[in-house]
Amino acid sequence: MPVSLENIRNPQDLRQLPRAQLQPLADALRSYLLESVAKTGGHLSSNLGTVELTVALHYVFNTPQDRIVWDVGHQTYAHKILTGRRERMATLRQLGGISGFPRREESAYDAFGTAHSSTSISAALGMAVAARQQGKDHHCIAVIGDGAMTAGMAFEALNNAGVEQDLRLLVILNDNDMSISPPVGALNRYLAHLMSGQFYAKARDMGKSVLKGVPPLLEFAKRLEEQAKGMVLPATLFEKFGFNYIGPIDGHDLNALIPALENMRQLKGPQFLHVVTRKGQGYKLAEADPIAYHGPGKFDPAVGLQAPATPPKTTFTQVFGQWLCDMAERDQRLVGITPAMREGSGMVEFHRRFPDRYFDVGIAEQHAVTFAAGLACEGLKPVVAIYSTFLQRAYDQQIHDVALQNLPVVFALDRAGLVGADGATHAGNYDIAFTRCIPNMAVACPADEAECRQLLSTAYAQDGPVTVRYPRGAGVGKQPGTDLEPLPFGKGEIRRESSQAAGSHRSRLAILAFGGLLYPALEAAEALDATVVNMRWAKPLDEALVVQIADSHDALVTVEDGCIMGGAGSAVLELLQARQRVMPVLQLGLPDVFIEHGDPVKLMQLQGLDAQGIEASIRARFPFVQE
Repeated sequence: MPVSLENIRNPQDLRQLPRAQLQPLADALRSYLLESVAKTGGHLSSNLGTVELTVALHYVFNTPQDRIVWDVGHQTYAHKILTGRRERMATLRQLGGISGFPRREESAYDAFGTAHSSTSISAALGMAVAARQQGKDHHCIAVIGDGAMTAGMAFEALNNAGVEQDLRLLVILNDNDMSISPPVGALNRYLAHLMSGQFYAKARDMGKSVLKGVPPLLEFAKRLEEQAKGMVLPATLFEKFGFNYIGPIDGHDLNALIPALENMRQLKGPQFLHVVTRKGQGYKLAEADPIAYHGPGKFDPAVGLQAPATPPKTTFTQVFGQWLCDMAERDQRLVGITPAMREGSGMVEFHRRFPDRYFDVGIAEQHAVTFAAGLACEGLKPVVAIYSTFLQRAYDQQIHDVALQNLPVVFALDRAGLVGADGATHAGNYDIAFTRCIPNMAVACPADEAECRQLLSTAYAQDGPVTVRYPRGAGVGKQPGTDLEPLPFGKGEIRRESSQAAGSHRSRLAILAFGGLLYPALEAAEALDATVVNMRWAKPLDEALVVQIADSHDALVTVEDGCIMGGAGSAVLELLQARQRVMPVLQLGLPDVFIEHGDPVKLMQLQGLDAQGIEASIRARFPFVQE
C-alpha cells in the first residue's frame, strides 16, 4: 500500500513504516516541501537537501526523548512537517504562524532554538552532560551544516566534547558543499557501515586492551587504523578531537544512512558522522543555482524564479554595494570583509571587480572584526559588511580590538531594525544601544538611500571606528547620487519647523527622528504641526541642535527603529539631564520584548511606529496637541 504523508502525524507514525516505504515517503516529503515553500517563500535549497537525513534521524532515534539540535536552523522544514506541523506550513514565517527556525515553545521536537549558526555542538554537549548527570540514557544529536562548521565556536565545542567519553553524543556534519569531499559510493558506504558496527568497535577496544601493556605496538596499531581510514576519509581531524569519525556517506541514500545511524546509536562516547548532501536536491533549478533558491519569495515551481514585471526599488544593500565599489576605485587602501554573507551584504560586484581586496572569512564574526583591526593597524581601510544581529556575536572584538585602539574600521550594519519573516533571532533591534556605549565608536543612522551613501563616505573619512546602520530592503526610494561627498560628521538637520515657531517664542512639540522613521515622523508632524529634526547620528549627538530645539519647544519626542532601552532616545535624555534641561520627553521605539516574525510593515504598525501610530502616541501623551 503506498505511503501517504498525511498519515504521518508524528515520528511515532514514521517508525511504524517498513523500511521499503521510507524512500517513497521522502519523495513525497520533498514534493510537499517544494510546493509549500513556493507558496509562502522561505529557505528552500538547504531544506531540499536534508529530507532523507531528517527521515532517517526520526526513524532511528526515539524523538523527542532523543534530542536533535539542528544547525543552522533554517534546514528544519522537513523536520517540522514530520513532527506534526504539516498543516501549519501555510503559515510559515507569517504573523501568528510557525517560525522558519526551531523554537522550543513551538514543539517538543524542537530541542533548541537555532537561527544563528554553529551553536549545535555546544548545546547538544550540554544536553548530553545533563542526561549523564541525571542518570538518563537518551541520545543527543547535533546536525551541523550549511557552513556552520566554519565558525570557531563549533571547534571550541568539539575540543570540549572530545574529553567527555561517557556520553550519548552524536555530531552529524551535513556537508552540502561537494567541493569539500570526493564523490562517495558503494565502497564508502560499506566501510562506513563496517566502521560504525559493533564488531569494529569491540575489536578496536579489545585490541587497545591487549596492546596497552606494549606501548610501541599500541601506537603502531593506532597509526595503522588512522592510515586505513585516511585512505577513504577526508582527514582524521575529528579523531584527534576525541570523536569516533564515520563517513563520508551519501546523505540522500537511506540504505546508507539508516544502518550507520543504527550502529552508531549503540556506541558510547562522542561520535561523528560525516554525510554529504546536495543543496536543492530533487529540484533541478535549485540544484543548478542553490544560492538563488536559498531564500526565495513566492514562485511557481514549474517555472522557477522570474524577474519582477516592474523593477524593484533600489535597496539599502545595493546602495552599500555600489558605494563600496566606487570608494574602492578611488582608494586603493579599501578592503571589504564579510562573514559568509557575500550575496546578502551586496558584495558580489565588489568581489568580481576587486578579488584581491575581498575577504570572506566564513561564519566567523569574531575573527572578521579582529582581522579588520589587524588590517587597520597596517594602514589599510577595512569595511566590515555584517548584519546587525550577527555583529552581536563579535561584541568583545568590537570593544577590545577595534574601539579600544581607536582603529578606523567601518561597520556597514545591514538589517538594522525589524527584519520581518526571519523574526526575533535576526532582528537588528539592539545595535544602537550596544554600540553607542562604546568609547570612540560613532553610530550613523541614515534616513534614506541617498543619505546612506553619504554617511558611508562620512564614516570612511574618519580616523576611528564608525557604524552605519541601515534596514533590510528599500526605503522611500530617494535615489542616491554618484559622487562620494560626505555629510558633516555628527550633525543633524531640521526638516520641518512648526508654524507656531514663526509667531511665538516657543513652539509646543518637536520630534527627533533617527533613521528611516524620519518619514513617518514627518507625516505625523503634518497633522500635529510639530517640528521635525533628522538627527542622522545616534553618537555623537548633535548636542547644539538638541539643546536649541529643547530651548524652543515645550516637549520632545524621540523616534527610532531600535530598542527604547539604552537607545538613541536615551542618549537625548542623558544630554538633557547633563545640560540641566527639564522637560517632558516621549521615547518611541521598540519595546523590551522579542518581536516575532511577520510582514515588516504590519509589525511596525503593531509597534505604533507608522505615521498613524506615532501621531496617536503623541496625542495620548501630550493632551495639548488636541487643541
